[in-house]
Amino acid sequence: MKQNKTKIIGVILLILLIILSVLSAKFGAVKISNQEIWNGFLHLFSGTAPSALNERIFIQIRLPRVIMGVFVGAALAVGGVLMQALFRNPIVEPGLVGTSSGAAFGAALYFVLGATFGLQLGEWILPLAACLGGILSTALVFYLSQSKKNNKTAVISILLTGIAINALFLSGVGFLSYIARDPQARSITFWNLGTLSGAYWEGLYFVISITVLCILLSLRFSKQLNALMLGEQEAKMLGVEIRQLKIKVLLVNVIMVAVATAFVGVIGFVGLIVPHLLRMLNGSDNRFLIWSGAILGALVLTASDLIARLLLAPAELPIGIVTSMIGVPVFIFLLRRTNYFF
Repeated sequence: MKQNKTKIIGVILLILLIILSVLSAKFGAVKISNQEIWNGFLHLFSGTAPSALNERIFIQIRLPRVIMGVFVGAALAVGGVLMQALFRNPIVEPGLVGTSSGAAFGAALYFVLGATFGLQLGEWILPLAACLGGILSTALVFYLSQSKKNNKTAVISILLTGIAINALFLSGVGFLSYIARDPQARSITFWNLGTLSGAYWEGLYFVISITVLCILLSLRFSKQLNALMLGEQEAKMLGVEIRQLKIKVLLVNVIMVAVATAFVGVIGFVGLIVPHLLRMLNGSDNRFLIWSGAILGALVLTASDLIARLLLAPAELPIGIVTSMIGVPVFIFLLRRTNYFF
């Protein structure tokens, strides 16, 4: 019975994701017809350049944007599942260990100092700077949270150190925004609110590869994370190497979230609310939460991007504003429903 329910949930989520992806491909500042979408796919698979403007918009702008939203949403949601399982805390989100704030600092550093030092090496420099910032900040959190007595890393120590490092890197972003010129400051602000508008095929291939690999690795950790839900001592009795599991899960999370954040900016609440919604539907089994979280995360971000493009069309809202507008009331409702704080 449980397996049938799991399959039904998966099928429903996939159908909704396909429908929303099609709608996201069609609507925006420019409406694209079904025939133009079909012709665009024919040109894409045949390798020929389309002559019609809308077909070029679909292939070069709209389609990579939709696919980027799918995989970034999946990455953020799975990151949320992993972190909540590792910390055994339902209000933890992927950026809590410093990944998002470090990526924001790396991006801000590029916006302010990139031109000064002649970093004009193409469209890869911004995501590279953000990714390195996210990895650096997370590595710093893990290093500082280690105990000097026994070289162990407690979960609560990682949590508190992450809060401190987040504050440190966000203050760095604030300082860079203060000294930046107006165009640079606007770029920092817009990037920190998240956007899928900069999606391009080469970057998309990289995001897809990293996201798929990290989700497959996450599935391998699902049984160990289920054992960890019983407590560290109980998990050790079941043969789980706690320290190795922490390192592996944190490493997968930081790579996946840092890469996703590096290409689209800081997007909140996806990794926070998606695991909650899935636990309400079908329990806390991480084997279910990881793969279904990837689908629901993709669905949530695709829907948010569609709203961001249609709400003030032809202008566009940063997607981070939309995810916050959706995520905050949903999260408060979930907290009140479960009496977690209230």
